[in-house]
Amino acid sequence: MKNEPPHATPERRPRLTRRGRLVLIVSAAVVVMTAVLVPLLLVPSGEPPAEEKKTVSLLVPEGRRATQVYASVDKILDIEPGTTEKAATATRLELPDAARRNPEGYLFPATYPVEAGATPAGLLGYMVDTARERFGAERVTAGARRNGVSVYQSVTIASIVQAEADTPTDMGRVARVVHNRLARDMPLQMDSTLNYALNRSTLDTTHSETKTASPYNTYEFRGLPPTPIGNPGEEAMNAAINPARGDWLYFVTVAPGDTRFTADYTEHQRNVAEFNANRSAATH
Repeated sequence: MKNEPPHATPERRPRLTRRGRLVLIVSAAVVVMTAVLVPLLLVPSGEPPAEEKKTVSLLVPEGRRATQVYASVDKILDIEPGTTEKAATATRLELPDAARRNPEGYLFPATYPVEAGATPAGLLGYMVDTARERFGAERVTAGARRNGVSVYQSVTIASIVQAEADTPTDMGRVARVVHNRLARDMPLQMDSTLNYALNRSTLDTTHSETKTASPYNTYEFRGLPPTPIGNPGEEAMNAAINPARGDWLYFVTVAPGDTRFTADYTEHQRNVAEFNANRSAATH
């Protein structure tokens, strides 16, 4: 069960929401509407005539993990798997000091034209530069200050929001739950962070898994995880810096489109019971 007191020890814990899956299946229509087109100028001098150029596009959907982005770059550049991940380590990307050279959270979701001569380092650099521009805007820095957190922590919160919520309205409410729990020094107890630690996506988490020794296990460790858990988009960041008003501490998606938020643990238990019943019916 999500967001339980430390003494509760159920055998299985259902997801807070149905949005823990960071491997997204994005329809072409949504891509066209939501992806940001970022120009990429990576062709060196002596480039071929315009008619000989071949440009393809790399899509980075909201919520993708860095490892997934690396794999996409390897594929579109037709290079050996693992090459881009090595480049991320070797390249001096312009990241915040708090990131400690880990670009997770700063590979900004967008559609990037990839021209002849593009390199893994060049692509990653443009993603990071785009994120720095978007996340460095005054509205973001002001929002972070208003909430008593850093911009980097706001990106981390946005990455959790991106993983846990489907709609802008729910994003604002999930962000409020995160801020409320941080303010009360309550563990976040988010499956999305534990999924990141275990390199998976799932709707269910067992009690034994909540004992996983990882700083990304927000059942065991209070506060935010050490880095973002994916690469959030604009809507998730907007929610992180402008959370909805409310006293909520718990939430669970009882059915698609029906996510319930509450500050009352007893009410939350009833919602979780309904979630369990719906899930059991769907699997039998």
